[in-house]
Amino acid sequence: MLQRYFSLSQNGTTVRTEVIAGLSSFLATMYIIVVNPAILSQSGMPFGGVLTATVLLSFFCSLMMGLYARNPLLVAPGMGLNAFFTFTVVKGMGVAWQTALGAVFWAGVIFLILSVFNVRTYIVQAIPKPLRYAISSGIGLFITLIGLTNAKFIVSNPATLVGMGNLKDPILLTFLIGLIITAVLIVRKVQGGIVIGIVLTTLMAIPIGRWWGDASAVNFGQTALVNWNGLWAAPDFSLLFQLDLTGSLTLALWPVIFAFTFTDLFDSVSTFVGVAEAADLYDENGDPRNIQQSLLTDAVATTLAGLLGTSPGTAYIESAVGIEQGGRTGLTAIVAAFLFLPFMFLSPLLSVIPSIATALALILVGAFMMKPITKIDWTVMDEAIPCLLALVLIPFSYSITQGIIFGFLSWTLLKTATGKSKEVSPTLWIIDAFAVMSLVWGH
Repeated sequence: MLQRYFSLSQNGTTVRTEVIAGLSSFLATMYIIVVNPAILSQSGMPFGGVLTATVLLSFFCSLMMGLYARNPLLVAPGMGLNAFFTFTVVKGMGVAWQTALGAVFWAGVIFLILSVFNVRTYIVQAIPKPLRYAISSGIGLFITLIGLTNAKFIVSNPATLVGMGNLKDPILLTFLIGLIITAVLIVRKVQGGIVIGIVLTTLMAIPIGRWWGDASAVNFGQTALVNWNGLWAAPDFSLLFQLDLTGSLTLALWPVIFAFTFTDLFDSVSTFVGVAEAADLYDENGDPRNIQQSLLTDAVATTLAGLLGTSPGTAYIESAVGIEQGGRTGLTAIVAAFLFLPFMFLSPLLSVIPSIATALALILVGAFMMKPITKIDWTVMDEAIPCLLALVLIPFSYSITQGIIFGFLSWTLLKTATGKSKEVSPTLWIIDAFAVMSLVWGH
């Protein structure tokens, strides 16, 4: 049944490979179960309630992505969108979190309408191929940067903006050893190499804070890097259906709904395009596989997020970790979905795996995501410059959306200025108009 439904042999995969891939993607993504509540709780929302909402959203929407869209992509509350929710909307604009949840819901409704009428698929098709390659590679650099900063290999430096961490630090030394071991496993094509690397790095990190080193600066004040904080925690359903649907429709909140819609739209579109490009997950028309179903799932994730009590859900770039391990079908997403569910009750277990263990997975997958960069013709300058902007601004601005916006706008400007405006599709002109609006409203 699995063979027929997911076309495993046609996709060059097996049940065992898909299970390992699902586990790999989950291990790279599970940080969101704790990090999302840590961010959203600063808006006044209960930590336990957000944790429960995060797990439920990740489970239902990753399951839908696997069963309905049949793609190996995980769905969870988006990083960046949660920060926008807390620090810009609630704290910056003084909007009550219940009202902000309503804005998330209405953004999801707009998404659903755009998805049902296939508008979002037209947006994907409007992205020029060179920019698709740049976006995929830019995402690779982005998740590499996330991994390097999570491991404290790259740190802030007032003199040079960024710098290298202290190589004598036991935490960083342990990370580097784990990174080398995992890289060797990947190069030698050991199945499940990333999972093995995460487990080995976790085991190597146990002595930190117990026998040597001190992790309190990077581990929320706890001396030890690997901690046992218990097994069981009861779920908190207090945030379910607490959104303010009518208050969020006031004229003053329209820019917020637009910002949620636009940012989530391009985060999800870029993830589908980037992962499809890196893993060659394309249909016969050259579009990302099952793109309409995937985008509809993403729209449901945003709508459901408002109802459950969390920031918008979106497809995760960390899904590339499982794809690098051989995941090619929706079975990968289904395995990961069911791995989320127990942590509604077992959330204390997440503290066992330290950030340096999952950081190495993100860094190594960055190499996998960089493959499309070789397809860009760097001698054609009216294409090379927009590709460069998209490629570097995604990691340097710490925003996929900003990289895409300036890639689109510069592509349109340069093509028009060089008499090649026919290479700019009508859809891209419309996208550019919305991109300018997002820059004006977002700043």
